[in-house]
Amino acid sequence: MTRVDPAPSRARKPKKKRGVSPLTVVGVLLLVIGLGCLGYIGWQYFGTNVVSQRAFSEERTNLREQWKQPDSDPVTSEPGAAVPGDAVALMRIPKLGDDYEVPVLKGTDPGTLARGLGWYEETAQPGEVGNFAVAGHRVTHGEPFAKLLELEVGDTVVVETRKAIYTYTITQAPKDVTVKDSETWPLDPVPGKSGQKPTEAILTLTTCTDLFRSPDRSIGFAELTNTENK
Repeated sequence: MTRVDPAPSRARKPKKKRGVSPLTVVGVLLLVIGLGCLGYIGWQYFGTNVVSQRAFSEERTNLREQWKQPDSDPVTSEPGAAVPGDAVALMRIPKLGDDYEVPVLKGTDPGTLARGLGWYEETAQPGEVGNFAVAGHRVTHGEPFAKLLELEVGDTVVVETRKAIYTYTITQAPKDVTVKDSETWPLDPVPGKSGQKPTEAILTLTTCTDLFRSPDRSIGFAELTNTENK
């Protein structure tokens, strides 16, 4: 009997590994970018508010402690003696709530505006004849001026310094005046009348018109109506 060898088995060819699809790579990249954008937006609109609110509280506490020190301290005597970044006053706006009290710091750079309201250094001091001008964020970084456009003619703004409490009364509602951020006339000693010598103490409040970044600014004006020495 003739022996028949079994037929040789066919060797299986190894499967080729499929490479990563370009569409998959693009999809992952878009997902990462999207998550990054959401994270950034979340930080800007929520995270910065938490950090800034804490900074507001610290600045308020520190300023009140400084006011308790002797008048001989040049940094805490008057706003004009402060250096950029120092808190010089506290601002209260009754219409925005009984607990509304935000520190006013000298300067308007981003770092300063993240810790409170910013006082334009080239303008008058609180209570002084001339234009005391202040800027603040409407959104992000504590959003101290989030509801500024709700102010109407007749509403009051209280500014407290080491030696006095000044009450200003709104004469031009912020919602009624919009300018480009390149316009500087609102900071003039007499807004809109360049070169004219001021004869009264006024307050100018500036903030972004829109809830998102824009070149438009809303401007409110107020006049000093009462001074209470401390």
